[in-house]
Amino acid sequence: MLAVFAVVATTSSFSTTASAQSETLERIKSTGAITIGYREASIPFSYLGAEQKPIGFSLDLCAGIIEKIKSKLNRPDLQVNYTPVNSSNRIPLIQNGTVDLECGSTANNAQRQEQVSFSVAIFMVQPSWLVKTSANVAGSKDLAGKTVVVTQGSNAVGFAQGLNAKDNLNINLIQAKDHAESFLTLNTGRAIAFLEDDILLAGLRASSGNPSALTIVPGSFGNIPYGLMFAKGDTDFKALVDGVLAEQMTSGAFTKVYDKWFTQDIPPRNENLEFPMGEALKARVANPSDAL
Repeated sequence: MLAVFAVVATTSSFSTTASAQSETLERIKSTGAITIGYREASIPFSYLGAEQKPIGFSLDLCAGIIEKIKSKLNRPDLQVNYTPVNSSNRIPLIQNGTVDLECGSTANNAQRQEQVSFSVAIFMVQPSWLVKTSANVAGSKDLAGKTVVVTQGSNAVGFAQGLNAKDNLNINLIQAKDHAESFLTLNTGRAIAFLEDDILLAGLRASSGNPSALTIVPGSFGNIPYGLMFAKGDTDFKALVDGVLAEQMTSGAFTKVYDKWFTQDIPPRNENLEFPMGEALKARVANPSDAL
């Protein structure tokens, strides 16, 4: 497990630390291109917009990182490639160098830190249940003996399995390939509940066309940090990424980007998630950190 530590950086501190000795930066420099991993349905972090181009909160944050890399490598013409990733392949694609930086909605945890590295937290979430309002589900105990869906490769798989064993709920757990399929499984009645991070559920609910027909039921899980993901052990690249994010947080740019995606109308249907910044994330903005 990688050590976790608080990060407070300025432009001057990370510009001298992040050298071209970084394996990731060397690869980007030699190829003249950076490959960004994005999610296709993780609203509002990373998803396909009306023109089927990746957009979202995480991608806006990554745009600042890309600009810093262009400046550092003196490559204003740096090509930016985008590769779709999902819960199952996002870590392998980072590990094999196909993706340089994942700008999605990935939770930072100890198990994943054994395989990849994470930036300082860009969001704090709580796993929750999405159910049909008509199902009258008030909590996990109402799911006993029922079928629930989770997305393959997500944190929710372990949470659901642990809850099932702990409370002896006899839940029938099925796994869908991505969030869109999990959402479809719920809406078609093949599952009574969909377990995922609260903000992702809020995005799916808002885009459903009939938000009142769906209800988010809080789970009994704590706050979990999201981070941008990149190759394990590349300390110079991490210093650059964290430095840009810390500067955005200090300057207020981060909060402006947050408000754009979480408290205002967003494409493609101009929904407003009405999800103001919580206290847990405010604390991370004040003191940037990748701590679990």
